[in-house]
Amino acid sequence: MNLDTSKPSEVTSEHVVAPIARLLIVADVAAADVDDLPPRVRAVIDAAEEVYVVTPALPGRLAWLANATDGAHHVADERLDIVLGHMRSLHAHANGETSDESASALTAFADAVAGFHPDHILIALRSAEHADWQERGLIGKVMRRFDLPMTVFDLDRQGHVPDTSSAD
Repeated sequence: MNLDTSKPSEVTSEHVVAPIARLLIVADVAAADVDDLPPRVRAVIDAAEEVYVVTPALPGRLAWLANATDGAHHVADERLDIVLGHMRSLHAHANGETSDESASALTAFADAVAGFHPDHILIALRSAEHADWQERGLIGKVMRRFDLPMTVFDLDRQGHVPDTSSAD
């Protein structure tokens, strides 16, 4: 399995990606600007012939339990619009949908994989300090369940690659 989870600082400026017929993007967060996408992520998108974007509605635990998820669905709709806008600016052939707010993040993946049949999955996660309860352990579950090449990256709440230079 090809799992690229390297930190942006570990990636060189040369990114060669084999052609991808069908790229599934699952975005728990959207980049603030297309220029905020790491070079390795841009290379994956550039290699794709067709892109399908899913933005999971990720309500907080209490909202999910109380079935009060309209706000999370609205936020996911806005995130989808942003990501599709980034795809258009990169000239990617893309469409997408917001997942059902009552579904878990893993169910959103399962539905998208079953319907789109991707060759590669690109996952945009909120950085660890901003992750939600549905994201914990998600990458391992996706790897085990779907056995597809994956590229994973994280962004902070503002849609930028987290600054890891100040970490001791």
